[in-house]
Amino acid sequence: NELIGVNYRTAGTTTKGFDCSGFTMYVFNQFGVDLAHQSKAQAKEGTWVDKNDLIPGDLVFFNTDGKGISHVGIYLGDDEFIHSATDDGVVKNKLSEKYYKNRYVTARRVIEDDLFNQLTAEAEAK
Repeated sequence: NELIGVNYRTAGTTTKGFDCSGFTMYVFNQFGVDLAHQSKAQAKEGTWVDKNDLIPGDLVFFNTDGKGISHVGIYLGDDEFIHSATDDGVVKNKLSEKYYKNRYVTARRVIEDDLFNQLTAEAEAK
């Protein structure tokens, strides 16, 4: 949540500004997970996840330019995901919003079960 409102910056990978894949790369790096700095490349990492089986931390991918995967965000649960949007910077949106629903392509799980369980236990303890 502390990253909400960070500006969008083309090729950005720091809290001075993020592009979409720079944002996901930055967040996952905080947990020791290395991701490529391109949404199409991130869509090949981890394992495929059905949209109905999404859990917090899964990467969600969209076709926003009509040329294939061009945008990525992090699923938060309850139909919500966080991402760096060109016009708004880091924001939360719903997968069910018409714009994202029509452009959803796939999802990938890049966090191993052990790490996921550890992170959720730490979050619940706070």
